Amino acid sequence: MSAVIVIPARYDSTRFPGKPLALLNGKPLIQHVYENSQGAVLAEDVIVATDSETIFETVLSFGGKAVMTSRSHLSGTDRVSEVARLVDYDIIVNVQGDEPLIKPQVIDDVISILADADADVGTMVKRIGEPEEILDPNVVKVVFGEDGFALYFSRAPIPYHRDGWRGVNLCEVKPSAFTVYKHIGIYSYRRDALLRLTEIKPTKLEQVEKLEQLRALEHGFRIKVKEMSLEIIGVDTPQDLERVERWLSLSS
Repeated sequence: MSAVIVIPARYDSTRFPGKPLALLNGKPLIQHVYENSQGAVLAEDVIVATDSETIFETVLSFGGKAVMTSRSHLSGTDRVSEVARLVDYDIIVNVQGDEPLIKPQVIDDVISILADADADVGTMVKRIGEPEEILDPNVVKVVFGEDGFALYFSRAPIPYHRDGWRGVNLCEVKPSAFTVYKHIGIYSYRRDALLRLTEIKPTKLEQVEKLEQLRALEHGFRIKVKEMSLEIIGVDTPQDLERVERWLSLSS
């Protein structure tokens, strides 16, 4: 199966306007994501999907490929879907444009999930290791069956360990004693599944939890997950960018 990586990158981020162009170790953030994505063995190409001419020109300036997309998209998934309609690949991989430390192996892993013919979508999960993440609504939790297919995603602590957590402050829980997984927001889609999914209106559960992946589950799409051990650090704010820069300076 052929695969292409599409990186959605919009300019008008609420918390960090112009984020894809912010410099990290002298290079735009989007360039770090692009170059790391190029290391994936199972993907044949990398394309940035953007609504900004400045981002478009920046990507071209460092030798990358970019496509101008509509400014009206409500999500990165919709932006990726617009590009998917223009290309002829079996698998479309959505790599977030604000993850400059993305590892090529993670991309290859999410592509390999779709070797299972029953999977429409592939994504990654990681066991939670910090107690505060269990309660943090910004950390999306996921439960899945023994076959690896997702049952539900939520901002709430799931599964709720009724006996183990009874009468306990969850902030004091040792995650090593319980199994709770967080969702890592990288996706591989079968092209036809992505195109069908983005034609469906948002569902009730999606609107309640503000999680797009619930639309897929509510409409019978099968999402298969794979566990990873690496931590992916995203950049949502200028402070996050400084944290990543410090991390890179310590690891170099």
